[in-house]
Amino acid sequence: MEADAVIEEAERLESLRDRADGVAALYRREYLPMVRLAHLITGSNEVAEDVVQEAFVRMYKSWDRADQPAAYLRRIVVNGCNSWHRRRRLEREHLPRPVAEAVDPEARELLDALARLGLRQRTALVLRYYADMSEADVALALGCRPGTVKSLVHRGLRQLEGMIER
Repeated sequence: MEADAVIEEAERLESLRDRADGVAALYRREYLPMVRLAHLITGSNEVAEDVVQEAFVRMYKSWDRADQPAAYLRRIVVNGCNSWHRRRRLEREHLPRPVAEAVDPEARELLDALARLGLRQRTALVLRYYADMSEADVALALGCRPGTVKSLVHRGLRQLEGMIER
């Protein structure tokens, strides 16, 4: 019986090594793109870094369930951004508004316009045009149908056109 326990422990340790190697490789490849994605959704680099770090922790814990690790990680990041927005909405009544960072005026105008969009529209636009994802991939990340993505993107672009001065 002891031999079986030793074999099981060795297999468990090998599995952990594979998991650690896989997550480390994914981290090297996807960390910066995920931080950029989260920054565009949340509007804060600090929050984006926190969301992405937490996403990698969750990714590590659920590595065995991920058939497509990069897509699974992206979904975790988007969900983390959505959770942050929900918490922020609840806290907004009680906390003073933070001072905006110095940004190029044209970029600030776009960021301000994006911030005025609804969360799903903003996320769909960022994933579609900034992350250069297909409609099917955006749908997978948002947990909706591709037709919904088309509608979110179309309506979001129309609203942005109305908000941004030419």
